[in-house]
Amino acid sequence: MFSVDSLFIFGAKYLYLIVLAFAGVSFFRLKRGNQKDLIILASISFPLVFLVSKIGAYLYFDPRPFVVGHFVPLIPHDPDNGFPSDHALLLSSVTALFIVYRRKIGYILAVLTAVVAFSRVYVGIHHFVDVFASILMAITVITLVHHILIHFKLYKRIL
Repeated sequence: MFSVDSLFIFGAKYLYLIVLAFAGVSFFRLKRGNQKDLIILASISFPLVFLVSKIGAYLYFDPRPFVVGHFVPLIPHDPDNGFPSDHALLLSSVTALFIVYRRKIGYILAVLTAVVAFSRVYVGIHHFVDVFASILMAITVITLVHHILIHFKLYKRIL
């Protein structure tokens, strides 16, 4: 039987796969030059986003809501550090890339990323700060790397 909980469980567990598939299809619909630039930006930014997230996780420990609140989450999860949210980090990184190269697709991805992030909070496996910080980390790193690549005109030099 359908319930609001099942909708958010789907959003927390599976929607990210649909979002990534949508981004993959959208990538192949970009112009070849934009594909190359997006790959360059992703190749530099994604490792940096990952590094920033690992540093953040090292500096800030946020027990998962179900650990603090002593309840059973709607989806099973290990009681480890919830900061930052890996799902929100990945999707917001992909979303930020598309906002740079294809805004309409980026905005669609942003809405879907927000649904996934909210779903992860709703089902009880993340606090709001976990998903918000992930989104902020991804947007900040990708924006900085993009502006550095533009400033030093590195997009055309790399390939």
